[in-house]
Amino acid sequence: MKKSLLALTLGGLGIGITEFVMMGLLPDIAKDLSISIPEAGHLISAYALGVVIGAPLLVVIAGSYPPKKILMVLMLMFTVFNALSAFAPDYDMMFAARLLAGLPHGAFFGVGSVVASRIADKGKEAQSVSVMFAGLTIANVIGVPLGTYIGHNYSWRYTFIIIVIVGIITMVSIKYWMPALPATKNRNLAQELAFFKQPESWIIILMIAIGTGGLFSWYSYIAPLLTEVSGFQPSAITYVLVVAGLGMLVGNFIGGKLADRFSPAKATISLLLAMSAILFIMHYVSENQAASLIMTFLTGAIAFASASPIQMLMINTAKGSEMLAASVSQASFNIGNALGAFLGGLPLAAGYDYTSPVWVGSLMALVGAAFAWMLIARTTRIGKLARNT
Repeated sequence: MKKSLLALTLGGLGIGITEFVMMGLLPDIAKDLSISIPEAGHLISAYALGVVIGAPLLVVIAGSYPPKKILMVLMLMFTVFNALSAFAPDYDMMFAARLLAGLPHGAFFGVGSVVASRIADKGKEAQSVSVMFAGLTIANVIGVPLGTYIGHNYSWRYTFIIIVIVGIITMVSIKYWMPALPATKNRNLAQELAFFKQPESWIIILMIAIGTGGLFSWYSYIAPLLTEVSGFQPSAITYVLVVAGLGMLVGNFIGGKLADRFSPAKATISLLLAMSAILFIMHYVSENQAASLIMTFLTGAIAFASASPIQMLMINTAKGSEMLAASVSQASFNIGNALGAFLGGLPLAAGYDYTSPVWVGSLMALVGAAFAWMLIARTTRIGKLARNT
């Protein structure tokens, strides 16, 4: 593995821990800050809001600087704001810290995706991007369970100090391992923002927000699904989540290979259809613990296999505004996070059982696949028109 890619992986690890560990730390944070668990849940929303705001905004502001410098500043912001989270004395300060900590998330992955594709060997661009996203999957396998354990048994503030340490190590790695790629010459901001005028851009945004929202419709309610339907003890949930994380780790690298071998668009539509099918099947097998474990692994694998193809699809569609487009895709993922959790909760609120969110997730993934088909059909038609003129 190239050291430059390892630096991006470390950044993904830190970001993955700070994003996903909150789900396991909510009771501890709520108790310490003297707030209810639903109020503590707003801290998750604050982070997601920060991602949506910061992803395009920071790339637009910093797009004329060299990528290495941008990544260093983004990771500095990440480190400082997570340190603020570690020492937040009350709910209001914690909410502000989580909002600010989310700002560099999408921009880091956006800039990092473009850097990874530029330094990749020819024909292995998507696999190179998948190495960066491996940090997210490693976070789910090791970082999140470890952070949750430390938060439960010692203090949730120690978990955020560990995240700060990862941020510092990432900054050092970027400084010494990342090549000094040149800044974009003759940058045209108006041309970059024209990305939002393309119908293809909005098709991909909708595909991500709705299609990948299917993952979060399942993942947001995985704990009650496993305890109330599959019959696992609450103490076993952490270990089952490790199984999901292992699936994400394996799927991430498979997705990169699929996108390079076929095409990002074909890989994306295939994986979204597979996600829809696997969630549909999960509804019928969740009562069996062995089957539930297998499906948890497969769902995690298929979901994260789509990360690299989707990112490359966005980059390839946005010639001249690749960094902005790649960051917007990360904002779209976080919209999918919120949308999936909200829609998945509707049947529960209506009185249906804990398998109902996977029905919602299956439908969302299917709609995402329909948008992917629309994109393929549109680009094929445009290509034919171009050849005939």
